[in-house]
Amino acid sequence: MMVPKAYNNVGKEAGIEIEHEQFGVEQWTAAVMSELAGDVFAIETRVPGASGLAFDWQKWFEEWLFLLSYTTQCKLSPPTHLKLYAADSFEAIIPWEQLRDAAVLFAEEDGSPLTQAGPIRFYVPNGTSKCLNVKNVVRVVISTEELPSDEAAYGFKQQWSADELKMKK
Repeated sequence: MMVPKAYNNVGKEAGIEIEHEQFGVEQWTAAVMSELAGDVFAIETRVPGASGLAFDWQKWFEEWLFLLSYTTQCKLSPPTHLKLYAADSFEAIIPWEQLRDAAVLFAEEDGSPLTQAGPIRFYVPNGTSKCLNVKNVVRVVISTEELPSDEAAYGFKQQWSADELKMKK
């Protein structure tokens, strides 16, 4: 297993927090995520009308899981769903089985970081929503908890903690 060159080089571009409920939290960048995933493709192949470069979510997850088990000897339970958190307080919870065709947009067509909707934009073209897409994703939580529904849930955050309200002043 080759560790991505930029694995420990967070800070040069916007960070994405990747959390597994059993493992903990890591900071990644879109470029390092794409490097770990390997194959990069035009997002239009999965989402007609969209433009830019993307990688396959499942491929990234498999490589990440292998890297994690290789470096930590950690054995994790299978995920049940994915939680996405955007910079604008939009949130989505997606059942894992709906992610088979999911793609992560990480760059413009010329390979430069996204100028809008970044650091990453997550597309789920064949889920319970016709094509759920979450822009400005800054946090990804891989969850093993059971969900009460097989439907994706999404919307803007409706509740804030007292600390969050103080920060919004």
